[in-house]
Amino acid sequence: MAGATGADLVKLIANKDNPPYDMFMADSSYIIELLKAGVIEEIKASDVPNIKRILPGFREYGDYGVPFCVSSVVPVYNSKYIKQPLTSYSDIARADLADRAVIPTPDNVASALYLLGLAEENGGSVSDLEPAFKVLAAAKRNIVALAQTTVAELQMFQNEEVYAGFFWDGRAYELRTKGIPIVTVVPPQGVYATTSYVNVVKGMKYPEAAHAFAEQLLSDQGMLGLPQALRFGATTDVKLPDELRQDLLFNSPERNALKKKIDWEKLWEGRSGRIEKVNKIIRS
Repeated sequence: MAGATGADLVKLIANKDNPPYDMFMADSSYIIELLKAGVIEEIKASDVPNIKRILPGFREYGDYGVPFCVSSVVPVYNSKYIKQPLTSYSDIARADLADRAVIPTPDNVASALYLLGLAEENGGSVSDLEPAFKVLAAAKRNIVALAQTTVAELQMFQNEEVYAGFFWDGRAYELRTKGIPIVTVVPPQGVYATTSYVNVVKGMKYPEAAHAFAEQLLSDQGMLGLPQALRFGATTDVKLPDELRQDLLFNSPERNALKKKIDWEKLWEGRSGRIEKVNKIIRS
């Protein structure tokens, strides 16, 4: 859970001289804070040979952290009700979605990646999110809720309270397993994703054990566990079974090339302003 990660991060940094953890799992956005605090060690390919199998662009912080899965916030829609397919983030403002769309609250950095999608589709960037805010303003008549949690958004789709929005690709798969015909959209201009990492905490007594764990995590068996269970994307060159490949967003070199590089530090810097702006647009 993002909230739990944040609380654990504070606990780790506050006790850096006597860390309460040996390893720390966190997504891309939190690695920035771990590095600033100087609480994690480098992990090199000489320590974990399977690091050499990680796909290009899936290890964002040099020798820090071992990425083991990837997930994305993308446009989704219920094909039972939405007959004209959505194709981009900006389609959230389409007239046929009136009173039937939901988006995640921007409180969490990773959950707000759709703002980057909206901005860059309309000439903006991580440093200029105004185009994204303009699209949200145009989409206000469509958006019935800012989902506070992933579970809340899942329930809204499952109860057919909403037909479209921005959602985690793995959760969209979960809805399909429940019989809800949710389509995951792959925007042609790029996909904004967060990667989950395992990190070795500085000063742990048995780094060799952590390296062995990371090596197993990056093995074929370890790498296929989360994709098979939750349809989170793999981060290595593991061969994906055909029945699994069709459900994964990042399932080919062409799809992998759509994964956009993200300036996570910039996203952190603008977090409070983003939250205030989105809340003002949607709730005013």
